[in-house]
Amino acid sequence: MRGADEALIVIDVQNDFCPGGALAVTGGDEIIARINALMAEFSCVVLTQDWHPANHASFAANHPGAAPFSLTQMPYGPQVLWPTHCVQGTKGAEFHPNLRTDPAQLVIRKGFRAGIDSYSAFFENDKTTATGLHGYLQDRGARKLTLVGLATDYCVAYSALDAAKLGYQVTVLEGACRAIDLNGSLAAAMTETRAAGVIWAA
Repeated sequence: MRGADEALIVIDVQNDFCPGGALAVTGGDEIIARINALMAEFSCVVLTQDWHPANHASFAANHPGAAPFSLTQMPYGPQVLWPTHCVQGTKGAEFHPNLRTDPAQLVIRKGFRAGIDSYSAFFENDKTTATGLHGYLQDRGARKLTLVGLATDYCVAYSALDAAKLGYQVTVLEGACRAIDLNGSLAAAMTETRAAGVIWAA
């Protein structure tokens, strides 16, 4: 068992991000067995869950004529327009059936505000609207975070950056993540997070 000051953050292992899903990450289901095994090592386990309303502003379908994966400007900056995914109450938004959920003490739902996307487990994309995860981890005494899940270059990387800025010691287990890698986004995410002090491990 890891130290009492260590927490495992499992990012968005949901049906829509796994093969067959609306925004499938290649090999997204291959990491689940390892994540399940890791949960037994941590006394603090948190799951995050994308939880969008159908009218979410980040969905290309809600911007007439816009193509999925194109960029638009939001009040908080550039925003990728995604295929409709992880809509509240749908099967796509559910955790993958092979993922163990019982060991988790907290589930953080993010992206439920229609006008703003939310990659990070800590803050929405305006960088100021908090999810509540930081306060929970402080109350639990967590100082060291291990991040796993989907997708490496978006929600995992954004979470790692915010965690580092908040003062946590952060490790991303690359082998327990899978990436979208949109136009070089994986290499860019690894460079930026390493510069922020995030440790990448196999």
